[in-house]
Amino acid sequence: MQRTRTSEKSVKRVILVDDHPIMRHGLAQLIRAEDGLDVIGEAGNAREGLEVVGKLKPDLAVIDLTLPDKNGLELVKDIRAMHAATQCLVLSMHDETMYGERALRAGARGYVMKEEAADQLVTAIHKVLGGGLYVSESLNARMLEQVTGAARSKATGMDSLTDRELEILTMIGKGVATKLIAAQLSISARTVEAHRAHIKEKLSMTDGAALVRYAVQWVESQAKL
Repeated sequence: MQRTRTSEKSVKRVILVDDHPIMRHGLAQLIRAEDGLDVIGEAGNAREGLEVVGKLKPDLAVIDLTLPDKNGLELVKDIRAMHAATQCLVLSMHDETMYGERALRAGARGYVMKEEAADQLVTAIHKVLGGGLYVSESLNARMLEQVTGAARSKATGMDSLTDRELEILTMIGKGVATKLIAAQLSISARTVEAHRAHIKEKLSMTDGAALVRYAVQWVESQAKL
């Protein structure tokens, strides 16, 4: 059915950034079935995602965290810095307790677990496009506790890692060598080693072998989610 000129103006334009074509296809069908929403573009990695945002100027970008060329959090930061009119919503298989707050700090306006996409994605999109934030009730409660001072203890363990440190830990767990990490992240090998040292300190580890074992276990645990 052809949209009228008036309805075309009211339709909100969405792009999808996910490296799985089947996932993008399913998400596009889900979003397009909702009145007032349309998927106008797709991308399989962060570089393409930033290009699509720049070219199409969508109202919203739905972004996966695990992308082949760059962490989705970094893409969110790039979009917010370069295309502030485009809102970002993170849709990921990763646990919200680990990445939800990080996504919001990066500039995203919401976080949805992929396993909840069928029930929650459209609701989240409408809330974000309406100017609100979308997170689960449990994460919202946790954030409110922090704001009100009920949880003032210093972050420890995994929670204490910066986004970059968490990204490097994940790459270590996937067996990526230091020089390749440096090349992929466009930083020096010395900087990677500095991050490794900070990660070991924050996780109370004394040697590199322990860090590698921990990183591998971390990646494996995330893959099971």
